[in-house]
Amino acid sequence: MKRNKVTELISQCKLKEHKQRVAFHEAGHAAGIYLNNKARHLPPVFFKIIFKEMSSITDLEVMAYETTHDDCIARVEGGRLIELLPLSIDGLENNIQEDNSGMKQLKKDYMVAFESDIVNLLIGPLAEAKYVADTDDEFFNHQIVNLKALKNYGGSSDLALAHEYLTSLFGDQQQKDQKLDELFNEAFNFVNKDENWMAITELADYILDSDRNIICCEDVISVLDQSVKFFHKCKSKARRHHLDGF
Repeated sequence: MKRNKVTELISQCKLKEHKQRVAFHEAGHAAGIYLNNKARHLPPVFFKIIFKEMSSITDLEVMAYETTHDDCIARVEGGRLIELLPLSIDGLENNIQEDNSGMKQLKKDYMVAFESDIVNLLIGPLAEAKYVADTDDEFFNHQIVNLKALKNYGGSSDLALAHEYLTSLFGDQQQKDQKLDELFNEAFNFVNKDENWMAITELADYILDSDRNIICCEDVISVLDQSVKFFHKCKSKARRHHLDGF
């Protein structure tokens, strides 16, 4: 009997940790879609966070996550700008041949959306990685958490999609690797920025406290906006106190 209780307690602890990691992962994606796109002056795009009923998650699914680090119980649906655009620059050139200035602007807009989508994909596993590092009181830096390490934080499918994006645009492997490294650094810096990390944490807490399986983008945006507003309010207050001290 005691052994069964211990096993049940261990199972509950694993499930709780699993839910926390998933919450930070999806909160990272959502924060990227809203805050990163906003910072790049991109148009808003619809998305929602969908979760499998947590009470129905089995120990086997938690063990599978610990083994493969590829989660299938939660996802962000929508939120990708590139779905509204042609699949490649060649496709753009075939569609617009008469107006060169228009073509240049469309190429520029395409690349901004293209890169932002990839950054937002990478932000998810990076947010999970930072949560794990903070929980374990470890450093969160480029040496410990690199591109290859993202597969340990539910990032396998995110990386696969990022490679799919890059393959549609670059034929040369070196170009693809350089661009992915560049966008990884952008995603890392986004997650490591205090303002963004506070917003991701607030959203993850909101997800964990919610009993809903679907969280709409309006609710996500409200949480993120309130967090950013509070962060700047605290920063402004701290600055005033600092100035008053002189």
